Amino acid sequence: MFLLMKPEESISVKKFGGTSMGSVERIQNVAKRVIRDQQKGMRSVVVVSAMAGETNRLVAMGEQIFPGYRGAAYDMLIATGEQVSVGLLSMALESLGVKSRPYLAHQLGILTDSTFSKARIQNINTQKILADAERGIIPVVAGFQGMDSDFNITTLGRGGSDTSAVAIAAALKAKECEIYTDVPAVFTADPRLVPKAKEIPKLSFEEMMEMASLGSKVLHIRSVEIGAKHNVKIHVRSTFEEREGTWVVPEGEIMENPVVTSVTHEALTAVLKVFPLPHGSQILAEIFEELAKQSVVVDIITQSHSEHGQRLAFSIPVEDIAAAQKIVKQKIPNAEIEVMNDVSKVSIVGVGMRNHPGVAARFFRTLAAKGIEIHLVTTSEIKVSAIVDKKHLQLAAQELHSVFSLDA
Repeated sequence: MFLLMKPEESISVKKFGGTSMGSVERIQNVAKRVIRDQQKGMRSVVVVSAMAGETNRLVAMGEQIFPGYRGAAYDMLIATGEQVSVGLLSMALESLGVKSRPYLAHQLGILTDSTFSKARIQNINTQKILADAERGIIPVVAGFQGMDSDFNITTLGRGGSDTSAVAIAAALKAKECEIYTDVPAVFTADPRLVPKAKEIPKLSFEEMMEMASLGSKVLHIRSVEIGAKHNVKIHVRSTFEEREGTWVVPEGEIMENPVVTSVTHEALTAVLKVFPLPHGSQILAEIFEELAKQSVVVDIITQSHSEHGQRLAFSIPVEDIAAAQKIVKQKIPNAEIEVMNDVSKVSIVGVGMRNHPGVAARFFRTLAAKGIEIHLVTTSEIKVSAIVDKKHLQLAAQELHSVFSLDA
């Protein structure tokens, strides 16, 4: 729950990602952009990520010391990248004659739970930000991090600076939050995988949440959830171009909903196959409760019976393979576990699917026509997802993009 203040319509919350902060020159350009908006009468609150590649460097060092460790020391380590960015951008603003104040999350009171590496924000105190804005001081806030009730530094998961920014905007009751990145907009597919992908002017919160959960790296899923809950519109736009990007808004603000809005993929996914399990639902409840406690996100689940016991298969992010295997072994010591990590997930998303029958059939027919085997599948009102061999990912994405009339 956020400490909500009176509406602050003139406050603009801006988040700049790692590529935007990737060098001293780029940081100086960010400072100039923030100042231009201030000169137009906006009071800016800036949230920044670590410089491009820095978090990966820190994670790699941590893995050399203690592979797989995810505790307080891990979060303290990987949160340091944002501290560098905050200091440099605040200095860049000051060098241009604009007052600025750098903040780490604990200095603002961004309170989270204690789930290290995947913490969730519980409360934000905006008093210091508002006091700075009233005096013409630009606050520069470290994204991606928070503090738990024991004063431990916590981190929000990769991409968590988006969530920091939207949560601050929600706490300020701002109407929108700008997310600056190295792409000009959200596309109908990843242009690196599907060259015919095109920009999407507007997306609903629901569509963007599905896309984020299915592999789109444009926005952190929690940022979209918070935006939807607190009615904070999100504007995804380029740091390097002065133009509109993609607006993520309530569904009612979109005039027409195509049947399929995007083709999304997750290249780094895995499937765990487990056999045999004891009959009954109790063992399933125990396994998935423990996976949830360890913050392992499970996407697709299939289960079947035979006279020898239950068969279970489920998909998870590649980075959670070790944790998932450990949990299954603890619950069912004698089970055989097969790991498929040469697979990928491909999905179609669109709120227009609600009112158009036969979308799933076209999805399956498209993959079948190209001889692409499906290992697992799941559907909802606005998505169809399949696990396929990684070698077929690009072909599957391009064919689906074309079949559902998304090509530029």
